[in-house]
Amino acid sequence: MSELSRDEVIEIVGPISDVIVAEIIATGIDKAELVKAHDRVVRDRAAHNPGPPLEPSHFAQVVDILQRARKQAILGEAGSTME
Repeated sequence: MSELSRDEVIEIVGPISDVIVAEIIATGIDKAELVKAHDRVVRDRAAHNPGPPLEPSHFAQVVDILQRARKQAILGEAGSTME
């Protein structure tokens, strides 16, 4: 199993900070699982439903990281035009 690169992570999940990329890589997740984790987060967000709870694993860690990153982008400074 090879470690994911920064470019591979960004290719799968889109533009995110280097800190988030590093968190994802540090979990040890592989490319196929990262694709599944990203799909889960996108699906859960579209359904406004967090989905069933996950057993503790690197997959669950990455889902949590991606959910936090999405919330920060939506509610944080990035993209808000409200003053």
